[in-house]
Amino acid sequence: MSAAVERATGLRYFELSHPWGHHTPTHPGFRDTVIYRSVTIAEHGVMSQRIKMVMHNSTHVNAPLHLIPGADGIGALPPDRFFGPGVVIGLPKQKWRLVTPEDLEGTGADIRPGDIVILNLGWHGKYADSQEYFGEAPGLSKAAAEWLVAKRVKMVGVDTPNIDHPLATLLGPHRKGPAMRRLPRQYQDETGRDPRDDFPEFAPAHKALLGAGIPTIENVGGDLDAVTGRRSTFHAMPWKWLEGDACVVRLVAIQDPDRCYRLGKGEAA
Repeated sequence: MSAAVERATGLRYFELSHPWGHHTPTHPGFRDTVIYRSVTIAEHGVMSQRIKMVMHNSTHVNAPLHLIPGADGIGALPPDRFFGPGVVIGLPKQKWRLVTPEDLEGTGADIRPGDIVILNLGWHGKYADSQEYFGEAPGLSKAAAEWLVAKRVKMVGVDTPNIDHPLATLLGPHRKGPAMRRLPRQYQDETGRDPRDDFPEFAPAHKALLGAGIPTIENVGGDLDAVTGRRSTFHAMPWKWLEGDACVVRLVAIQDPDRCYRLGKGEAA
């Protein structure tokens, strides 16, 4: 178990983000992140960098606007959406499996209204520029997403590249896909089922959550195993980008073993 401990309060901070930068694993169909120094210390006495990227890389939060026309962008959501109590649920899933309401019920997890819920599906250790991580991961069924909506949670995260099953995204036969050309045939060869029959809707789990105003976090990583099965306070504050469809975040789980930490009252200094 790895945690940074704040001396003054005893609070423990757990890193739940993947690194971001050069060679960040990029979702198929998206362009690579480009970072370069516009000025350098050697030449100018100061270093500054420019970035060109898609925000759906590394650990990131998706806004309702990502899939719901006219919905809120990432910076239009109130800050409390990205901070608060919740739980990490351990629910290991193998290749191409779907998370169902029965799975979630079966964990017996203490999910409360207003919680941030993160699912540890056992895939953060596979995070890489690989066809396995992006094309073979599990995902939430539409019914599982609707179950979480009914629980009145305020944010949902997964340790996979998509809230949805990969065959229910542009990686499969949706929109202008498949972005991963081999995937539909591989699925049909291995399962004997047509992915168009098994996954007729595009991003149904995502649409259910985002349509209810619930932002989603993808590519959760870091010390996720250390906080699985435990309640924590989570912090994943994005930029105040009013029209943003998504934003890279540094996701942190905070625990207070002594249960004595209090926030400042806001009185005059």
